[in-house]
Amino acid sequence: MTTRQALMPATPWTQLSVDESDWDAADPQLLLTMLAQGLWIRVFEEQVLQLAAEGLVHGPAHSSIGQEGGAVGSIVGLRSDDYVNGSHRGHHQFLAKAFTHVMPAGHQGLPALDDEVRTVLRRTLAEICGLAEGYCRGRGGSMHLQWREAGAMGTNAIVGGGVPQALGFAHSQRFAGTDAVSVTYFGDGAINIGSVLESLNLAAAWKLPVCFFVENNSYAVSTPVARATAETRLSARGLGVAIPSWRVDGMDPLAVHTAMAEAVAHMRGGGGPTLVEVDVYRYFHQNGPYPGSAFGYRSKDEETSWRGRDPIDLLRAHAIRRGLVDQVQLDAAHQEVSDELAAIVADLTEPVPDGKPGQKRIRADRWPDPGFVDVGIRGDLSELEGSRYAEPETFQGELAERKFIDVVSEVMARRMETDERVVVLGEDVDGLKGGTNGATRKPLEQFPERVLGTPISENAFAGMAGGMALDGRVRPVVEFMYADFMWVAADQVFNQIAKARHMFGGESAVPLVLRSKLAAGTGYGSQHSMDPAGVLTTAPGLRVVAPSNPFDYVGLMNTALACDDPVVVLEHVDLYVSTGTGPVEDLDYRIPVGKAALRSTGDDVTVISYLSMVTHCLEALEQVPELSADLIDLRWLDRASLDWDTIEASVRKTNRVLIVEQGAVGTSYGGWLADELQRRLFDWLDAPIERVTGAVASPSISKVLERAAIARTEEVVTAFRALVRD
Repeated sequence: MTTRQALMPATPWTQLSVDESDWDAADPQLLLTMLAQGLWIRVFEEQVLQLAAEGLVHGPAHSSIGQEGGAVGSIVGLRSDDYVNGSHRGHHQFLAKAFTHVMPAGHQGLPALDDEVRTVLRRTLAEICGLAEGYCRGRGGSMHLQWREAGAMGTNAIVGGGVPQALGFAHSQRFAGTDAVSVTYFGDGAINIGSVLESLNLAAAWKLPVCFFVENNSYAVSTPVARATAETRLSARGLGVAIPSWRVDGMDPLAVHTAMAEAVAHMRGGGGPTLVEVDVYRYFHQNGPYPGSAFGYRSKDEETSWRGRDPIDLLRAHAIRRGLVDQVQLDAAHQEVSDELAAIVADLTEPVPDGKPGQKRIRADRWPDPGFVDVGIRGDLSELEGSRYAEPETFQGELAERKFIDVVSEVMARRMETDERVVVLGEDVDGLKGGTNGATRKPLEQFPERVLGTPISENAFAGMAGGMALDGRVRPVVEFMYADFMWVAADQVFNQIAKARHMFGGESAVPLVLRSKLAAGTGYGSQHSMDPAGVLTTAPGLRVVAPSNPFDYVGLMNTALACDDPVVVLEHVDLYVSTGTGPVEDLDYRIPVGKAALRSTGDDVTVISYLSMVTHCLEALEQVPELSADLIDLRWLDRASLDWDTIEASVRKTNRVLIVEQGAVGTSYGGWLADELQRRLFDWLDAPIERVTGAVASPSISKVLERAAIARTEEVVTAFRALVRD
């Protein structure tokens, strides 16, 4: 007989509301603080919309007017060491976190503007206008606001893009032994995106102290929630991964504060992540000073109905009812912040000469210097000062024939021994006796608690590592099992990790190492066999290193782990099983950033290569002894780290260049390199630059077709013989 039993979720799902008795019992100072902050945010946002209407905000102005209750209610109870991040519509959360950070403890009465609050208003407005005194020196604008000192770790223009980073903040806080928590803010449009869903699962699996705070304002631009998902109660998402969840009226700041207090207590007590959904309403369109009804996707009656539930009006009414403040005081507070913002605008702008009455422009001296455009894409490498650098010929320790994969494992364990901040994370890194290839064997034996096996969720764990790096208390080492998987995490690698330092003003270190395996020739087909070097090096914020032998791997990995920039370390599976000269005991030396190696010398041609193709080039030279070549092993591939001194000296001698790589021509690294070589050294070239690459197609599963798609020794031999014939 068929039987059925109703199943229950593993964690509670709570609809929370408050009534007048709760307002009566609420701490007076709590209500006055939320009221003051909400009022400051409202007037600030009105000023932003006015500036946008006047053309003084370059780019979007995503107003949070109407949503202030969710921000002040959720943040007023946080500490400065609690972290928040948010989305493109994040002014209200950023300001609430900044205000809470600077406001003195123990204040009584309705808070007034002090110098520190005035500074927050000024620097935030300057940032939104793209000016030099903004928190990110004008680079972030409206959508990228960061003030690390206050625990405001960055708003984000990519929908859902900042959510995985909050996992990294939360992990770092727990790793440091604190009870601090992280809160990541996003909207109904983000709740269905992969990075958010992956992050919900990973946070729950690891019991991270992070709150997923969902501002459900009913529309993703113009798309209603009911057209985007069948389950419009968005907090239901938490139940699927066993996250305790709350649903609350976001127009009621006290209800939000109450729900958030419960969520924070759960997290501080070690209970793991939480999810809080607040129903709010943005009074204006996605961007700019017009209501949504002006664009036809919602009605004026709907907007009027929501405005009748205004969160600041609710705070004002209860504060007056309880005798905490009177209307005269509130009018004075409104005038005070209005006057302050008007003064800030007056100082940042000036009348347009011969313009219309009241027409303004930004003062020229308020803009960033155009020369600042490329400053801070990467760090200055000062953290590497005092390094002990070595090459095989200068190395003082014992050298022997070493298996490549053994030194991969050993040097990581050594760094984990000397630096307790180093943490390894990725799929299966904590299993199979050291991952799929043995790269984490020694770390797993010695430091199992810092070798973190993740779910199959590259977006989540790559972004989590980005958050760890931005926090700075952990130095994460991410393993992508195959290089092709970077496409799954492309937003985190290229939009987040690679851009973070520059986007937030140029001073935020992002110390992260990403290990990525290249597997061409192993029979894994088109989706597991790419060489990503040509794509990775389009991101100026990434450094890219490609070791070709055991000795280099140790030195280059040590440098990567000491560097405050994100470094991608490429590893070819052909090298894993190979042997070569490497250190026996001394695993502490480094190889300088931007230093190539000359593997052979000659006068006929400069051969430039990297990774396993260096060995194929050496084999080809043995088969074509009549060719005399300089063989340059690049080691560092990114544009900022390329060793132009070595390359230029060789080309000036040989006057010919052959670039050798294994992968498909469409994503090849050599295309850019050939272009740059001709720009720099055209007068020293006696012939066009030649190239060896794979085919147009990606490698196939078929052994024959795979071989036809990649370059190896035979293709290099063919190119060498053609050079001899010339």
